[in-house]
Formats: sequence, C-alpha cells, structure tokens
Amino acid sequence: MTDALQQRAVGAPLIPIRQLRDRRRLEALLNGDRAFAAYALGHLEPGPFELSQFWVADAPSGTGVVLVSDAIGATLITSGDANAVAAILSLHPGPRLAYLSTAAPEHMGAIRRWHHVDDPLTMRRMSVSRGAFTPVDSSTTNAIARRLSDADIRSINALYALDDRSGQYSGHQINNAVYFGAFIDDELVAIAGTHVVSPMIAMGVVGNVLTHPTFRGRGLATYVTSRVTSTLFTMGCEQVVLTADPENTPAVRAYGRLGYEVGAPVVEARLRRRDPVGLGAWWRRMKAEHIQGFEAVRAAPHPPRPAEGAPEAGKGRTG
Repeated sequence: MTDALQQRAVGAPLIPIRQLRDRRRLEALLNGDRAFAAYALGHLEPGPFELSQFWVADAPSGTGVVLVSDAIGATLITSGDANAVAAILSLHPGPRLAYLSTAAPEHMGAIRRWHHVDDPLTMRRMSVSRGAFTPVDSSTTNAIARRLSDADIRSINALYALDDRSGQYSGHQINNAVYFGAFIDDELVAIAGTHVVSPMIAMGVVGNVLTHPTFRGRGLATYVTSRVTSTLFTMGCEQVVLTADPENTPAVRAYGRLGYEVGAPVVEARLRRRDPVGLGAWWRRMKAEHIQGFEAVRAAPHPPRPAEGAPEAGKGRTG
C-alpha cells in the first residue's frame, strides 16, 4: 500500500459492527429486496433464528448484513452495501467450511479475500406474489402429482441421485418441508421442494426442482413447482421465491408462465476460509477499535478486489 493510501486508510471513517438479535429491526434491514433476502429472512423463524448470528455494519455508503447459520449446515449469507459487508467479513469471516447461499456479485471481492470460492454459480432470483400467481394443471403431463412424505424417501433419493450436485435426504427433511412429486406409472419422475417455509414473514422459497432426463420437456417441473407454490400460499405466504440459472431459458420461461418475475442476480458457492484456524480474524477483532460497545474498523481505502477472478455463471439444478 502506498503512503497516500495509508493516509487515506488512517483518516477514513469508522464502520461500526454489531451483532443484532432484534427480529423486527433485522427484517426492516432486509426488506429492501425481499426476494433477494429471502433466505436471510427465513432465518428469522423460530428454530433457525436460534442457530444463526446476524452481523450488521453501517458504512458511509450504506448498511450491510452478514448471516452465519448452522440451521441447515454451515451457511453464509451476505446482503446490502458491499463496503459494509467487507467490513463485517474482515472481523467475522464465518466458519471454516460453508455454503454461500446468497451473495450479490459486488460482495464477491470481499468474500474472496477471506475465502477460497469453489463451484460458484451466478443465478437469478425469481419471485411471484399471491395475486400474480397463475397455477397450471396436469392436463398435458399425463402425470399424477401428490405431496411427498418420508414414505417416499427411497424414490426421492433415487431421483436426486441423477443430479451430481444432490445429496441424500432424510424423511425428516421431507416431512418438515413442502415437497411434491409427479408420478407416471407409479414412478417418481419429477420433484420440487422448499428451502424456506416462513409464515411469520409470509415468505417461501422453492428449490430442489428436478425432472428425470427421460421425461423432460413435458412440463412436469412446471407442474410440481406450481403445486408447491400453491401450497405455500395456502400456508400464509404472500411471496414465493426461487433461484434459476439465467442461461436455462426454458426453465425461466416456464416459471414465468406461473407468474414468477426475474429479479436480482445471486451468487452461490462453496467456501473454504483462507485462515482455517481463525487466528487472523481473532487478532483483527482484538485490534478493532470500540465505540459505544460496537466493534469498529476503518473504511477501506478502495473496494476489495477478487483474489481469484470473478465468479462465472454456472449450470445447476434450480434452487
């Protein structure tokens, strides 16, 4: 760093960083783009909330939020102003291994400074309101759809095994979410489920949409997504969100027929913290200035730059 940049850093304003546990204040901070922040909003529900930490920073350019959660595996979510997000991550970079389920493209410079980023996917958030939703029926699919339960777990895992990015699901996971499957001759050939069901904030997130390769092009994914979306609205949700690959034009069009509209870009990735022990973050916290009980760091003299290049658009299963 040059002397000029050093002087700018020393004279830069302080960015206060605090952990926030007030649900109403957190929801207000995340309400700017509810579709983008759907995963973070879902963590305000009882259960996930107790397993989550929300860090908030107020930079001169705006407010940022970083969520670290163990509710469904180790998860990192970033939202809001990029400079504020960078300030939080400098002190609280998150777990050693985590899944980045939501970040804006402009957050990736700060994330890459503290993490190795693997398998990045640049997706698009899509959302639909209760009033805009247009359900479809099964008249053109020759399939029977029903809600799935733990009794279907073998068929569910057999179908998801066809997707390289899928893992094994438990009956508990299926029973505590909303999953619908389409059957042809008693074979499960398409499925859609949920990542978030949050009546408290009137938000649902559809995900894990997959169709057996042999049965694609028949509208089955659209149909099961329609059934899941409809069920979320009957459960009290006012907005339902999903994440789609923008290069998968047929999927984007299919969701559009249900009333889903394309929104903000979202980056997902697997993260490995560069400092596996966490001593660097601990030392930075020890050295941080303290004002009014908050940790505080100096505003960066310039935006952080990606260490490994920008994330590339990827092709993966929706959600």
